[in-house]
Amino acid sequence: MTTPAQDAPLVFPSVAFRPIRLLLISLGITAVAVLAAVWAGHPKVGMFFGIGLLLGLLNAVLVQRSVTSITAKDHPAKSSMALNSAVRLAIITVVGLIIAFTFRPEGLGVVFGLALFQVLLVASTALPVWKKLRSGEGIAPADQLGASEGTEDRTTGDD
Repeated sequence: MTTPAQDAPLVFPSVAFRPIRLLLISLGITAVAVLAAVWAGHPKVGMFFGIGLLLGLLNAVLVQRSVTSITAKDHPAKSSMALNSAVRLAIITVVGLIIAFTFRPEGLGVVFGLALFQVLLVASTALPVWKKLRSGEGIAPADQLGASEGTEDRTTGDD
């Protein structure tokens, strides 16, 4: 018998999230964006692009804090995580769109910065996990995962 999804415990895997590293990468990308924007004759675009990257980093740090606080409870609720995520994303989106609309057309750099930060975040968290999986570290044998429970001993049948 399986547990319905709404009754399943709230479990979050540990993630290789390094905000300082992402900040340094974002600052480097911002510097390149500002230089390219100055060269193209639109220096404000590079600045707004950097603001978008920093808004994305702020969102990621807030995600980390909310996950830590919610999972520290005895009985964490999925609904509180969903509500927290919806409110946080709505605020970040509204701030980004207000900046983009107020300072258009250069302000659209904020939207592109937010989008690029999501790519950076996924890459910076997925690559270390992928490397670990490829090296075979941290993978439990099938018998420890419970995969062999309820199965019969199978032989090759070479009689």
